[in-house]
Amino acid sequence: MTAGPDLLSPAALATYFRARLPDAARVYVPGVAGEPYVMAQAMKIDPETARGLTFFGVWIPGVNRTDWSALHDTARFETIFLAPELRAGFEVGKMIFRPLTYTQAWRWLASCPVDGAILQVAPPDREGRCSLSLSCDFTPAVWARAKVRVAQINPALPVMPGAPWIPLSAFDAVCEVESEPRGYEAGDLPEAFAAIASHIAGLVEDRAAVQFGLGKVQLAVLPALKDHKALTIHSGMVSDPLMEILDGEAVAAIRTGAVLGSRALAQRLAGDRRLMMAPVSATHEAGVLAGLARFTAINSVIEVDLFGQANAEFVGGRQISGGGGLADFLRGAQASPGGKAIVALASTAKGGTLSRIVPRLSAPAVSLGRSEVDYVVTEQGAADLSGLDLDARAQALIQIAHFDHRAMLESAWTELRRTL
Repeated sequence: MTAGPDLLSPAALATYFRARLPDAARVYVPGVAGEPYVMAQAMKIDPETARGLTFFGVWIPGVNRTDWSALHDTARFETIFLAPELRAGFEVGKMIFRPLTYTQAWRWLASCPVDGAILQVAPPDREGRCSLSLSCDFTPAVWARAKVRVAQINPALPVMPGAPWIPLSAFDAVCEVESEPRGYEAGDLPEAFAAIASHIAGLVEDRAAVQFGLGKVQLAVLPALKDHKALTIHSGMVSDPLMEILDGEAVAAIRTGAVLGSRALAQRLAGDRRLMMAPVSATHEAGVLAGLARFTAINSVIEVDLFGQANAEFVGGRQISGGGGLADFLRGAQASPGGKAIVALASTAKGGTLSRIVPRLSAPAVSLGRSEVDYVVTEQGAADLSGLDLDARAQALIQIAHFDHRAMLESAWTELRRTL
């Protein structure tokens, strides 16, 4: 390492950091692959280093599983996703949940008070600069205002094209520990998703800009686009399924705020000139998305009702996630010339006994309003809701429900229609 800030062990760095913060300090911690979980482990060993701290940032369900509020009885955290692994903190009042979209979260982070920041960065180059590497989404909004700045320098992190640089001298102290960055596994692909992928691929035009939500839709659809031409992948985050289409002519450019996957994915993209890392202000803002030709947003949801409203956050009435970039991207697609706002879901759950096309949403809040969705796709087909009247959209949605539930939906719509 070049000369610069104090080089400490993680335990010593945690002690150093806490000693320089006020009693009730606010500390920014990045999410996705940038989460410095080595520092959380150090604080867990010495809980006094987290005393009175309010940690905040954007942490992804299924990826960032650390409950930073559990590090001390007086610690708290603020975020925009209520993930199951963080529910314990929510239930005892140690978590502040902010139901924000990504663009709203960017503005929140750009203006909220911040006393300290804990980052994870790549090793410095010859000029003494550290790359934000795999995670560039929100850190640029908040980093410069932090008064006490520390970092884990991680030799496992590559320098990524377009990722912002931070001078090593900008840190007050650092530790150097190699650790595996947070990754993501979508799991096994249900049988229904092969048909869903085929339907969606038919909606994506050559030379379109394409966005994918994280998860099974991305896993299924990306391989189905291998014969497309000159696509721009414009997404909040990309994961391993992208490697399926990097060879050949399918991908012309990649713009993303986070690379979340295997080391093989990181190494492949680090040397790919098509990649440009970018913050949320460039990946999610309405004006940027509206300027992309044929911007096609493809995201999964939990259920859709016969009005075309979607729930992407609740199961059994309990919040399991947050809105994230979903609404930002679908609204951007509708503002884009030739754009398409697409949501996808399997038509049933619980072994086919439960329809995910429902008469009316029962969730406490609506993730997407009925005017924000152009296409709803299940394994049964694609319903184009664009411009349809109330009854026509209900019928279009019934036609992509599972056969076993269509009669129930027809009857429910007849009754529901009478109450309007």
